[in-house]
Amino acid sequence: MAVDSLLSSPLGPPACEKDAKALQFIEDMTRNADAVQENVLAQILARNAHTEYLKGFNLHGATDRDSFKSKIPMVTYEDLQPLIQRIADGDRSPILSANPVSEFLTSSGTSAGERKLMPTIKEELDRRQLLYSLLMPVMNLYMKGLDKGKGLYFLFTKSETKTPGGLLARPVLTSYYKSDHFKTRPYDPYNVYTSPNEAILCSDSFQSMYTQMLCGLYEREQVLRVGAVFASGLLRAIRFLQLNWQELANDIRTGTLNRKITDPSIKECMTRVVKPDPNLANFISIECEKENWEGIITRIWPNTKYLDVIVTGAMAQYIPTLDYYSCGLPKACTMYASSECYFGLNLNPMCKPAQVSYTIMPNMAYFEFLPHEPNSVRSTHDPSSKLIDLADVEIGKEYELVITTYAGLCRYRVGDILRVTGFHNSAPQFQFVRRKNVLLSIDSDKTDESELQAAVENASRVLRGFNTSVVEYTSYAETKSIPGHYVIYWELLVKDSVNLPSDQVLEQCCLAMEESLNSVYRQCRVADNSIGALEIRLVKNGTFEELMDYAISRGASINQYKVPRCVSFTPIMELLDSRVVSTHFSPSLPHWTPERRR
Repeated sequence: MAVDSLLSSPLGPPACEKDAKALQFIEDMTRNADAVQENVLAQILARNAHTEYLKGFNLHGATDRDSFKSKIPMVTYEDLQPLIQRIADGDRSPILSANPVSEFLTSSGTSAGERKLMPTIKEELDRRQLLYSLLMPVMNLYMKGLDKGKGLYFLFTKSETKTPGGLLARPVLTSYYKSDHFKTRPYDPYNVYTSPNEAILCSDSFQSMYTQMLCGLYEREQVLRVGAVFASGLLRAIRFLQLNWQELANDIRTGTLNRKITDPSIKECMTRVVKPDPNLANFISIECEKENWEGIITRIWPNTKYLDVIVTGAMAQYIPTLDYYSCGLPKACTMYASSECYFGLNLNPMCKPAQVSYTIMPNMAYFEFLPHEPNSVRSTHDPSSKLIDLADVEIGKEYELVITTYAGLCRYRVGDILRVTGFHNSAPQFQFVRRKNVLLSIDSDKTDESELQAAVENASRVLRGFNTSVVEYTSYAETKSIPGHYVIYWELLVKDSVNLPSDQVLEQCCLAMEESLNSVYRQCRVADNSIGALEIRLVKNGTFEELMDYAISRGASINQYKVPRCVSFTPIMELLDSRVVSTHFSPSLPHWTPERRR
């Protein structure tokens, strides 16, 4: 195909012939979205017709939409968990998928504190790789010359376990980075990283981060884009530089590798990187010893054109800090994905974070949408009857995402709330609004209201011996510090002023809360160091009554007022902080091991 064959494409002129094919594929898929969806569903149903799950609904091999919609119910993870557990325990019969389950992808914790295990099949790697292959052709429409330099990406693998039946259970990105799709990927001048594979694949987070930062510093002039998966991950890298720049500069000055780097594969590959460069070492020292770190990204990596990080949803809280460190560089949110399925991509990656919309790629899975009506009275009718097809959603309305995948999830509620912002051809574009029911999130953690409530209740038991109880509480995700951490505001009822709980007791309350939170939170605290110690701020008696008075003054009904369990509105934050009488932090790390899922 000639490069100029797509000059009239709505997406714009491609940078090369390879990009032209990718952009044409996007056009083909989105131009015929409904037909593609119908074909995807038929393929999934035909392939999995003889699975235990589908046979249980008497489809009798039917692959049409009407049969599917009339017989297959909408489900949650809890509905499928007994079947998933059988697979995890070693049952190799076709339960959900006709193809063998190759591994489990671990998703965020359930309300019971366990990670979700999402079954996947080998060909899903091909589907995910396909979506990755579309990202740079789109980016090249907006940023020229990205083939003339490199990307400094902080990418990490996380711990993996095996189920009782011997299948691997690990995060979706760990699965991808450890696959041949990533490790033996063909050379692409538009997609060259400064980080060697050996550093990305190292399970020791310090050695991995140190090596990736060292390589990024050596190649500072070649870096054209800086990124991580989440905004929190990039800020964690900046904090790492703040804490370790002296050792990094020493390695560069002397041409030796820090003795803390013991991984044999890293040591071997770094022999080709590490060399004495006193001028670079002096430059890094001068920049990093300054008290003011504003613009540090553009100072260290002066040719950076944009940041490649997710700043939608809970990650939006990090935008001001990223702006501070990067002098307001554009932030590209390129794709929308989860452990269950990869969904789509942002066709306008240079837009402002508040305007990010993702175009669903209809070949990835079969998509349905449940109208989201948070204030409506719960209906007695089957909610499955309300599901709407991909091509029939309406601009401006919000929906909960429901998916049917090649790996065997059928009409599965993902829990993401999306708002339709428009269409690209016949494929809808969505803004990610939020995770359903999630209150707090710093990194990959997700804490909902019931989990926070249980954690507060467990911690308040520590106070019983002092005849003290928690009257009210609220929370917020503090992200000004790096790493961010949970802040819980408590108002106490003290019945015995002589026997007040000490600072040490309140610190134990912080730790008790952390022990009660799910395994994803505790992994971020213990293994990833991406969340800081939980903080309890005690407020004066009557503070929450003042909070209610404030809400009523702004039009809230006194009869319907509920204390918000998570706050972010500046005047409310200022009111709470002005009433704080003491602050307390968790004194140690909560328990977590890779084998312990609870």
